[in-house]
Amino acid sequence: MNRQFIGRLANQSKPSLLAGLPPPYLAPAWHTNVISSATTQHAPFSSTASNAARRGPDKSKGRGVSAIHMTGPKHKLSAAKYPLPTPVPASELPARKSDPNHGLWAFFPPNRHPLSTPEYDSTHGRPWSIQELRGKSWDDLHCLWWVCAKERNRLATSDLERDRLKAGYGEAESVERARAIVTTQKSIKHVLRERWYAWEDARELLETHTDTILNHTDPEVPTSSLLRRKPKSKKAKKAKTSEK
Repeated sequence: MNRQFIGRLANQSKPSLLAGLPPPYLAPAWHTNVISSATTQHAPFSSTASNAARRGPDKSKGRGVSAIHMTGPKHKLSAAKYPLPTPVPASELPARKSDPNHGLWAFFPPNRHPLSTPEYDSTHGRPWSIQELRGKSWDDLHCLWWVCAKERNRLATSDLERDRLKAGYGEAESVERARAIVTTQKSIKHVLRERWYAWEDARELLETHTDTILNHTDPEVPTSSLLRRKPKSKKAKKAKTSEK
């Protein structure tokens, strides 16, 4: 016998069905299904009252319109209140004259092409040395730094265009030129760092010898000799070595 059929019969005639079943020790599953179906309470799946159900067509025009779920209205909207502008063909556009002295031309090669030739990138000198930059003024170092920055920007623009076009040439020359520019910038930083340390030492020395300079009245003795730091004694050196 089928279990569903047994359960259905149990609801209709529980006593007669239980009497007609075999003993529980022979068919325990049948007795369990019959007893559970007879004693279990059933409830509807939906908890909504039947009288609250919507009857008739939906009268809300904004039903289903949600910016979060990107759902629009059910009816089409007209956008013809104002005429849309018609695009002008490119052939009818007036020609624009470019400024030959525009500042952005400095980020391109002299021939003003998007790609620089390997011959142009390979024609460069050696990087500036630290000894040469020590004699330059602050304005010269400032100008040289930004010339290097502009040249590196130009090389980066050419490299990006070369990768986009997959030209397959000029990469080695561009890398070599950029390496020389970076070396010059490192030398500029080194010189500026030296000047900063020299200025810091002079400031500390002036703070410690202010009274000596103000009380100096002998014109034969230069002021620079008064600002010289006294050499450390041997006892001070031995004390430092013992502390280490």
